[in-house]
Amino acid sequence: MTEKQILDYVKNHPSRKVKLAVTDLDGVLRGKYISTEKFFSVVQGNLGFCDVVFGWDSSDAAYDNTTYTGWHTGYPDAKAKLDLSTFRKIPWENDLPFFLGDFIVDKNTPLPVCPRQLLRKVIGDVEKAGYSIVISQEFEWFNFEETPQSAAEKGYKNLCSLTPGMFGYSILRSTLRNDYFTALFDELSKFDVPIEGLHTETGPGVYEAAIAHGKPLQGADRAVLFKSGTKEIAYRFGILATFMAKVSENLPGCSGHVHQSLWDKAGKKNFFYDEKNKDKMSEVMKSYMAGQLYCLPFILPMIAPTVNSYKRLVEGAWAPTTLTWGLDNRTVALRALPGSSKSSRVETRMVGSDSNPYLAFAACMAAGLYGVKNKLKLQTPTKGNGYRDTSHGILPSNLWEATQAMKNSAVSKELFGEKFVEHFAQTREWEWRQFQRVVTDWETKRYFEII
Repeated sequence: MTEKQILDYVKNHPSRKVKLAVTDLDGVLRGKYISTEKFFSVVQGNLGFCDVVFGWDSSDAAYDNTTYTGWHTGYPDAKAKLDLSTFRKIPWENDLPFFLGDFIVDKNTPLPVCPRQLLRKVIGDVEKAGYSIVISQEFEWFNFEETPQSAAEKGYKNLCSLTPGMFGYSILRSTLRNDYFTALFDELSKFDVPIEGLHTETGPGVYEAAIAHGKPLQGADRAVLFKSGTKEIAYRFGILATFMAKVSENLPGCSGHVHQSLWDKAGKKNFFYDEKNKDKMSEVMKSYMAGQLYCLPFILPMIAPTVNSYKRLVEGAWAPTTLTWGLDNRTVALRALPGSSKSSRVETRMVGSDSNPYLAFAACMAAGLYGVKNKLKLQTPTKGNGYRDTSHGILPSNLWEATQAMKNSAVSKELFGEKFVEHFAQTREWEWRQFQRVVTDWETKRYFEII
């Protein structure tokens, strides 16, 4: 739709309101409904949005260690600018008009701590280097026949799974709650979040969805809205969807794998493909992957952002633990898929379903571009079990270690800017501190009587 058609749609919608949202550092959508009149008063300029969205965690607890905002600043409004290109109609809200926004310092200056603006910066770096990127994300998540209230009352224990048992790729299980399954596929597609594939995964009540590939900003918008949209649709069916990386030590974790390929600006030539190479991998693809492997220790909190993320990254749980790559190998960090001039791509398997798509995309792209610009050489591929190949190193094992590696890295600051790295590292240090204060069930069961 043209800008005029979008504005006419908003003007004539019978609800007389608009829904808008921004994302915080955890990838959580924060937003509001505004009147049509209010929308037209801000659409060509900006609106005020309390900067506490970057000053609190996913539970709305205010950080006490951040520089950007806090009690010391008084939590003023930041400026948010609506992006008309993100216009959508929400199918489950009577086709209500919806928009995403970016934070700015002034008209021409992006706010450095805004995740969507960080991705814009990396996209600009890619374009300056003469490339474009095609990218997409896929998600696994658990579904429970619960409500937010019932889950809280149960202490998030002994929840009723949507389906029982381990039944990946099940045609049978997908018919058990086909009303929900069908609504996800159809309504998200109408919401401009096109789904390429949807199926059950290994685990009780687990689904996996692959979102159609596209340009980076479009792809990250789709991924963010996929997670939020799935939860909203699930509510309607009495279902609670969670994108936690690891809901149980006895079950596989939930990934958010990112697929990407590097193209010319016209989108006609895939720079990852080389017909003459034995494995069909170009030198550009090899350098891109080498860049990711080199940078992974310094960008890990952007793709594994929570304490829980690292419970997924354990041996034998379909998530990588080593700095490895391989051809169509699901035990390594980077899975190379050099199929054809159209499909050649790399899958970054470190990324969890709990990641913020804007930050995950920015991390993958910036690290890959770093390898291309510096012509890094790719190590030998891992064949077989990637968990056993520690010859090139292992990744930090928890959020604290990963955050310190990023915080003290000159590479991360070069890729994302000092202001972003400082603020993001502070938020991850806060997250670790909250975890360290808590006495877990494991500790109580292990030590209460015996010690």
